[in-house]
Amino acid sequence: MRRGDSKQPMGLKTGKRHAAALLAALLCTAAAVWFLGRLTEPKYMSGVLEGAMTAEYYPEAGEHDVIFIGDCEVYENFSPVAMWREAGITSYIRGSAQQLIWQSYYLLREVFREESPKLVVYNVQAMHYGEPQSEAYNRMTLDGMPLSLNKLMAIRDSMTEEEEYLSYLIPLLRYHSRWNELTEEDWRYLFSRDRVTVAGYLMRADVKPMNRLPSAPILDDYAIAPRCWDYLEKIYRLCQDNGARLLLIKSSSVWPYWYPEWDAQFVEWAEEHGVDYINFLPMEEEIGLDMSHDTYDAGLHLNVYGAEKLSVWFARLLRDNYGISDRRNDPETRERWAETCARYDALLDAQLREIEEYGYLKSWTLGNAE
Repeated sequence: MRRGDSKQPMGLKTGKRHAAALLAALLCTAAAVWFLGRLTEPKYMSGVLEGAMTAEYYPEAGEHDVIFIGDCEVYENFSPVAMWREAGITSYIRGSAQQLIWQSYYLLREVFREESPKLVVYNVQAMHYGEPQSEAYNRMTLDGMPLSLNKLMAIRDSMTEEEEYLSYLIPLLRYHSRWNELTEEDWRYLFSRDRVTVAGYLMRADVKPMNRLPSAPILDDYAIAPRCWDYLEKIYRLCQDNGARLLLIKSSSVWPYWYPEWDAQFVEWAEEHGVDYINFLPMEEEIGLDMSHDTYDAGLHLNVYGAEKLSVWFARLLRDNYGISDRRNDPETRERWAETCARYDALLDAQLREIEEYGYLKSWTLGNAE
């Protein structure tokens, strides 16, 4: 080749074309895998709604003074709207079905990456689980987390022996068998989904009274697993490092049974760490709860009427004893919560109309996850 000749050797040109073609093929394959994963993964827009809740937090993350973490005993038993209306408290519930404590820890790490709450409320019910329990529940909590180190560690700590790590990162590996189950819902919610909660609260307006309390089985061992205490210590230190106060609670669900032997262990831990622990079960009369009306599933969870009673009582407690400020005088916060309250009221009206028309909540005919 003469000096100054800009022509490249034929082999080099061919190699570049092959590399470009290979790159294009890889990108197309990756796009197809991503698209098919989005299409086949469950959308949780009807029936079991809990799988949609984890992802809903991120667009709403902001100036929440109170963050709840835990299982169904927070996301069905507390109403952030009722707390706002009673005391101007801004709160969000980072709950998920059967949320194990190591999952709570990583979800809370995500919270502190997004905002700076003054109080973290952790419901201790799930701490009687010392090992991973179910892939289905894992998926409902973890799939909605954006890819991050927190998600990678949460997957590692949550997986059962039968699960494959890579399938959490490439959903098509797990959900490819749903091809024959795809519905109009899978296409409708391919790229965006409706909100199923209001500030993390999953509403139920139907009523199924508790007629009797089942007898509690005798356990061989009442000790909380060391692994759970380790993660509670991590949550405690995480709150301290981020300037938040930790409050432990046992919510007002009368079943599954809450053993006094479990309760005593949390009383002791809380005293040792200078943390408050509130068991709401003995306080039903003071709160005003009536399990002949304030539950939708015979005492497992509260309905909206019970959740509002508990939330109003709790809001007063936080206002009077924990210094959580009334934000209703702030115009921006008031405007934001006006929209939240409007969604809450519209959802309640829709559920009441559904109950009146069908005699039950048709959108919940498959039941919820817990």
